Amino acid sequence: MMTVKPRQRFQLEELDAMLGGGLLPGTLTVIAGATGAGKTQLGLRWANEGLQADGRRGVICDLTSRGDAQNHADYALQQFGWNVSPYELTSPTDLAEVWDFDRPIGDYLHPFARTGRRVTRRDLEPDEWHIWKTDLARILRGSVAFFYSQFVRGTRRVVVDGIEPSERFAESIQFEFFEYLYHQVLRKEYDWAARELFREHFRANIPQIEAHPYDSTKVGCLYLYTTPHVLLDDLIGQPLGEGDIFSNANTIILMGRTRQEGRQGRSLYVAKHRGSACSDDIRPYRLTDSGLSFDV
Repeated sequence: MMTVKPRQRFQLEELDAMLGGGLLPGTLTVIAGATGAGKTQLGLRWANEGLQADGRRGVICDLTSRGDAQNHADYALQQFGWNVSPYELTSPTDLAEVWDFDRPIGDYLHPFARTGRRVTRRDLEPDEWHIWKTDLARILRGSVAFFYSQFVRGTRRVVVDGIEPSERFAESIQFEFFEYLYHQVLRKEYDWAARELFREHFRANIPQIEAHPYDSTKVGCLYLYTTPHVLLDDLIGQPLGEGDIFSNANTIILMGRTRQEGRQGRSLYVAKHRGSACSDDIRPYRLTDSGLSFDV
């Protein structure tokens, strides 16, 4: 008999119902919409629900290169009483700290230094692009340590935010970073993720690795993508590009502006949800001081 995995719920009754009960663990979900659509607030709600479902909140990986424009800390504190704390990337990475379970490690990863510049090939000079690529290896090692440390402690939800729009995903350092972590860490079994982190020190850490296994198929990932399109109709009408983040996602949730009876509002639509029944409804919602709510 096939085991049915518990869904990763938002604890928004209307949205969870549209998703057949919630998101499927072990899959990638993309929430797409223009700036101000409410993607970050929805992502934080889902991450916060990890406290009830898993005993630990989810973590935030903010890939913006221009500061915390998404206001993660303010939203989290105001709406959920969640004091988001940063994870300090160190170089070289102290691998012994992975097993120090008494050490607070933070739940907010901001791997790219504030540069005031977008980090795509078209936005940087050749020398700047080379510097970014060179520094990427160091950033990745520390980031792998962050995610692995979180997973062995029980974290099962990851929210990725701050990736700036690009005409070609392959030209974005941010997207390259995400692709590596998603396929080489988030979706790998625990011992293979440990190999990626410890490398030549893997054998020495085998006793600890085997003492702290986790099931990677229970780790969900929410990717918040900023689109150039503001209207929901335009988002719905866009074809999914082959090989881009949308075609690789298990679930796609679109958020955008709508016009109804001479007034503008916001609505949400589940465009894709593999492996589960989902609603075809377009549901209006509002953004309030306490977060996202659906109109009755």
